[in-house]
Amino acid sequence: MNFWRKLRGCAVMSIIFILALTAAFQPSASKAEAADPLGLKAKSAILIDFNSGQIVYEKNADQVYPPASMTKMMTEYLVMQALHSGKLNWNTKVSISDYAYTISQNRSFSNVPLRKDYQYTVKDLYEAMAIYSANGATIALAEKVGGSEKNFVDLMNQTAKKMGMTNAHYINSSGLENVDLGKYAPYGGKNSSNDLSARDLVKLAYHVIKDFPEALNISKIPLKNFTAGVDKPVQMVNWNYMLPGFGANMNKFRYDGVDGLKTGHTDRAGYCFTGTVNRNGHRLISVVMGTNSDSERFDQTKALFDYGYQQFSEQTIARKNQVIKGQKAVAVHNGKKGTVKLAYGKSVSAATRNGEKNNYAFKVTLDRSMLNKNGQLEAPVKKGEKIGYATLVSRGAGSYGYLYSDSNKIPVVAAEQVDKSSWIVRLFKGIGSLFSGLFSWITGLF
Repeated sequence: MNFWRKLRGCAVMSIIFILALTAAFQPSASKAEAADPLGLKAKSAILIDFNSGQIVYEKNADQVYPPASMTKMMTEYLVMQALHSGKLNWNTKVSISDYAYTISQNRSFSNVPLRKDYQYTVKDLYEAMAIYSANGATIALAEKVGGSEKNFVDLMNQTAKKMGMTNAHYINSSGLENVDLGKYAPYGGKNSSNDLSARDLVKLAYHVIKDFPEALNISKIPLKNFTAGVDKPVQMVNWNYMLPGFGANMNKFRYDGVDGLKTGHTDRAGYCFTGTVNRNGHRLISVVMGTNSDSERFDQTKALFDYGYQQFSEQTIARKNQVIKGQKAVAVHNGKKGTVKLAYGKSVSAATRNGEKNNYAFKVTLDRSMLNKNGQLEAPVKKGEKIGYATLVSRGAGSYGYLYSDSNKIPVVAAEQVDKSSWIVRLFKGIGSLFSGLFSWITGLF
């Protein structure tokens, strides 16, 4: 009897252990909700505060997906780079290859029909690419900048590496999949496509806006006629329906302040959108990938923008040349003053969650190469001279960090000038130090 009781007891304990073990590996609803406060309907997403480089929301931001026509942001960037370097100008003529011509004739893709017997300006093609997402125009620009699309793709990947787009892999300039490009595909197999993460794309968008802000003057155009080389103008309707200026049928997506940047859609990628909005100098950039419909990509972007503006406020937390409070002054050797105060080398803003106060702190690190063996600066010290950096540390809840590891570092400078003391003062100081050292030595003997 005791045997059967013990057996039943062991069985019950085993069941309890298995249930406990199973429960331990079940995802917690509260943790999942905390990880994704928006419950966003997208495969991946990210939202950043442009001015500070802070990430204020992310979901599967490092998961790689096909970006579709958001690929074209890199083509836009490299064309802008060629314009700024003088390699191209807006009126530079571009000839159309068999490849660009063939793709441009397929109106099931986004396209303006191009002619092989006509030369287009860079501006004609860039507007078609940035406003209408025209694939043939994009390929023509890639061939103009790179000499061939293959060379251009190499340049895309090199640039992505410089931007820290660690998961990015480009195989073409347009974002079409190789099955659509057919024999013209420069890299990859029949079913290959470009691969990027949401974090890669937001870094790219950040650089487009930061390095070439004039790109937004074109990306914000809601509609325009393409007239180059056509008998009848082609109306180019911007696929970004969040822009102001559309009719009533698309006005429901309008979001004040939106001025870019790029939509994308293929069967594999789903509906994607890299958006940016600027309200009174407070700019946000978002990426959503893999939504289920045209409207959903804009609805989810709106949710991100609302979250960014309603939950966060942009605050200046340090001003250029402001003395760093609570920071110990640095000793100066052979100076008219014995120490120098430290100041911020530039103004710094941060996206602060509403209701949270004093949730940032600065940690100062001095440049060791500026100090002597005793940890002192050598006079003279110029006002504004860089002597280290301060790292901004968030003490608030739900921080996702920064887009780049150095985004939260700012230069630390001398708040005042400390001139070198005269030779006679240095002489007497030296004599004083000598006698002080000698006295200490003699005292030590006794």
